[in-house]
Amino acid sequence: MSKWLERKRPIRLEKRFEFSSYQETRDFLDRLGEHSEKVQRFPDISFGKTYVNITLRPESDAADIELSNIDYEFASEIDDLLH
Repeated sequence: MSKWLERKRPIRLEKRFEFSSYQETRDFLDRLGEHSEKVQRFPDISFGKTYVNITLRPESDAADIELSNIDYEFASEIDDLLH
C-alpha cells in the first residue's frame, strides 16, 4: 500500500486507493462516507470504476497553515477503512 503524499502548494495530503472491482470501490466509498459523517471531516474525493483519489487539506485556509497531527490521524483512519 502506498503512503500518503504530502504536497506543499497548496498544502495537502494525497493518496490513491486501487481496488479489484467496482463493488470493492463502492464498499470503500460507503465506509468513507459513514466515517466522514461520524467525525464531521470531508475530504476531496475523485473516483473511477476501480480507484479512489483522496485529498486532505487542513481545515483552516490561513496562509501559514501546516498539516497537523489531526490531519495525519484522519489519513490513518482512512487507511484503516481498508481492513
